[in-house]
Amino acid sequence: MLSSSPDRGRLVVGGLLVVLGGVFLVGQALDIRLGERAWPYLVLVPGVALLVVGLLLGGPAGVGLSIAGGITTMAGAVLLYQEMTGAWASWSYAWALVAPGGVGLGMLLSGLAQGDPELTENGGRVALVGVGLFVGFGIFFEGALRLSPDSGLFGHPLIPAALVVVGGLVILYALVTSRRRGEG
Repeated sequence: MLSSSPDRGRLVVGGLLVVLGGVFLVGQALDIRLGERAWPYLVLVPGVALLVVGLLLGGPAGVGLSIAGGITTMAGAVLLYQEMTGAWASWSYAWALVAPGGVGLGMLLSGLAQGDPELTENGGRVALVGVGLFVGFGIFFEGALRLSPDSGLFGHPLIPAALVVVGGLVILYALVTSRRRGEG
């Protein structure tokens, strides 16, 4: 068993590189083509992998990997949405989901996994700031400026979806902070 956290961190990073390289080698050997529209998965899947490894690793290294995974996962999710819909102009406000949103997501999930209420609460706040910026700028760019054709104030599917995400995060944040106050 590895005794120090840096050794475990290097082991995890090395393992991820080996798996990623193996996947690419198998894909080339079997002539597997993901297609032009599947490229965002090359960002999304490693992001989810980093997030999961960070949650499993724990400690400060796990928090760092979780934050990196949250950022990368959110970037991949935004790129996947844009590739599937052609809504590339949404990047003018979707950046807020990546940072600070992805940072907060990584902190929130890491705090929940490690049983750290302060990290969970801070992560929830940062994630809410990201989602709030996303919604605010989205309403401005799509509603007021009509950035996308036929967008209208809530005509773009990203805006109602963001409201659902914001509502869910507010509920999660309320549950976590009320549980924390109940224990204290």
